[in-house]
Amino acid sequence: MNPSHHRRPGLSRALYEEIRTRMADGTYAVGAPMPSTRALAAERGLSRATVTLVYEQLAADGFIETRPGAASRVASGAAATVNSPRSVPVAAMPTYPARPLSAVGQRIAALGLATPSPKEGEQDIDFVYGPLSGGDFPTLAWMNALRAVERQRSNRLEYDDPRGSIALRTALQAHLSRARGLACSAEQIVIVSGSQQALDLCARLFVDPGDPVVVENPGYRMAHHAFEAYGARLRFLGIDEHGAVTDGLESLGHAKLAYVTPTHQFPLGGFLPIGRRRQLLDWAVRSKAWVVEDDYDSEYRYAVRPEATLLSLDAHGCVVHVGTFSKTLSPQLRLGYMVLPPALVEPFAAAKRVTDRHAATGVQRALALLLEDGSYDRHVRRMRRMQQARQVALLQALQRHLGAKAQVQGAASGLHVVVWLPSLPASAEPLLVAAAQRRGVRVHPLSPLFHPQAPDRALPRPCGLVMGYALLQPEVIAKGVECLAQAVREVEQA
Repeated sequence: MNPSHHRRPGLSRALYEEIRTRMADGTYAVGAPMPSTRALAAERGLSRATVTLVYEQLAADGFIETRPGAASRVASGAAATVNSPRSVPVAAMPTYPARPLSAVGQRIAALGLATPSPKEGEQDIDFVYGPLSGGDFPTLAWMNALRAVERQRSNRLEYDDPRGSIALRTALQAHLSRARGLACSAEQIVIVSGSQQALDLCARLFVDPGDPVVVENPGYRMAHHAFEAYGARLRFLGIDEHGAVTDGLESLGHAKLAYVTPTHQFPLGGFLPIGRRRQLLDWAVRSKAWVVEDDYDSEYRYAVRPEATLLSLDAHGCVVHVGTFSKTLSPQLRLGYMVLPPALVEPFAAAKRVTDRHAATGVQRALALLLEDGSYDRHVRRMRRMQQARQVALLQALQRHLGAKAQVQGAASGLHVVVWLPSLPASAEPLLVAAAQRRGVRVHPLSPLFHPQAPDRALPRPCGLVMGYALLQPEVIAKGVECLAQAVREVEQA
């Protein structure tokens, strides 16, 4: 006797219950086609007769609808029907005893980084920093490039160089030489999935638990988190209108590395003068420290001339230069790059291979085409004009509706400004955020960008907002600032 004959009833019941559960949780939505009996049998290693028997029972119970010559579909009301007392919600399932995470895992969990959820009130005017307007994306040029590279697909589909496509690295090397005056070879470039992966790689390869790491304060909190996850002890460098106050480096003592944003300090917008750049590099040489230079939005310069990158000034091989395409194309592409001292290329390539092998090759090759034929440079020039027009609209609206009540910092470059409101204390930021949101405007306070453990966090300062403008059109910006001014007056009178 065939042993499978005795197992079939149990297998049929298990499959029946699984399909019902998938209907309950929405995996099989109402009206959706069910897999064919042949396909499901092959996928599960069952006989087609077994799957047919299950489908017949589901149809008899009213969970699916069948028609000759057409796919079976989930019946209307199936989800409600299967949510019977026999269905066990995931939250109610028995749990195993808690098992400890690794030390890195525990530190990451303790950071409290919530998974982003869909935004409510999408119709609000949002002065958020980070997102770009979908209408600004060079869709036609991008689609043409993608089609071109897909027509050239290799007959051999295999894992690629962890450093990234040689075509992209070569094109990027030429671009960085033209746009940033950065002399490097294609061999020094590693393509990463956005600048955040670059920071994670730096933290993994440079930082041991307990190592001191110098960061700017206020600063880019996701960079802080990347180093904290690997056990770094952060030391904080103050910020003024010119960026990092490098005079304070000596008082911080030895450090394993320093993370800085010299071209456009995040968030206050300072542009690090050449004297401070050299002072930082001299400190790094004396301290035997690495310097991570985040050049996150250097394409957007409105009132400053290009300054030599730290990497261009580095004569001792201590600077890692990080850049991204998230601010010129889209954060969703997940494309960034690192320019490394030659001695670091192999270790970082190995770490990249361990992490994710390499970035997706199709988008790399498409971007290489845009860089090679000049489409990317034309797009950046167009975006620079558009973003400057948005910034001008923001500055004019702030002057018109708030006047001397608003002081703007960091307008020389970038995609955001900091707006200080001296009539309100920093403690009023939550009240102002709430008052603005009641008027359909989202604004973002400065306070969360100060590290909670920094000694100067509690120093008195006025209310501050980080106001991005890359997502909004000029007329919307003007309307949003008018509503913000109303919110400011409400909080002042409270």
